[in-house]
Amino acid sequence: MDWGAERRYLLATARALAGATIFAFPLLMTMEMWWLGFHMDPFRLALFLLLALPMLAGLSFFSGFEDTFSWRDDVMDALTAFGIGFVASAALLLLFGVIGPGQPWPEIIGKIAVQSVPAAIGGVVARRQLGEDCDQESHLRRAGYPGVLFVMAMGALFLAFNVAPTEEMMLISFRMSPWQILGLALLSVLALHAFVYALGFTGQAEPPDAPWWRTVLQFSVAGYGIALLVSLYALWTFGRTDGMALMEIVEATVVLGFPAALGAATARLVI
Repeated sequence: MDWGAERRYLLATARALAGATIFAFPLLMTMEMWWLGFHMDPFRLALFLLLALPMLAGLSFFSGFEDTFSWRDDVMDALTAFGIGFVASAALLLLFGVIGPGQPWPEIIGKIAVQSVPAAIGGVVARRQLGEDCDQESHLRRAGYPGVLFVMAMGALFLAFNVAPTEEMMLISFRMSPWQILGLALLSVLALHAFVYALGFTGQAEPPDAPWWRTVLQFSVAGYGIALLVSLYALWTFGRTDGMALMEIVEATVVLGFPAALGAATARLVI
């Protein structure tokens, strides 16, 4: 038996558990997330969990908690991260008294399941977050433009997830005028472009060898479009769009799209 390999895997698993705990911690202590696990539509919850698997496998390819060499390794890491996220969520919810022996099993499983996805994301990106180098750039070059858009989407989800379930997101959208909504959308695009190409942050991408307007369209505008789609899906999944008029949904999506755009912009730093 290769004890060195076993030790590295155990260390990677422990790091993933730490990442799961750190990333999921704000949501584990958010009342809205506790209620979601209780009354979330079963179809939306099942779809949420199902879509998480390919998402986690893709994250494993770019910055998994250990080196992988094939898509099978990435799938196995995704399943491992899911298990780690489930265990971490269950342990902390039990410790906080959010779940307990007196509750129905469907309620307990629902509360753990909805928390396990953000925890699993934290587990997968723990290697990047907790300081170990990983060759993300070579993976991005292999994946090409679709890979860049995927990383942006995961960055958008990474940041937006922390605020999507909260009442404050909806309150902000109700208080803003149409002109303020339009201004926030423009600010989101400008911030995304500046964070990715203009301000010289660590991990910032080099502008492609193309006219500036093409860069803006292919990366900044496309990245914001992805951030809006991620935001709309998150709002729908958490039941925030139920009973709302079309314009109200648009406003809420733009508001959540701001942190999502910042997440997409800084994806190379956190994913």
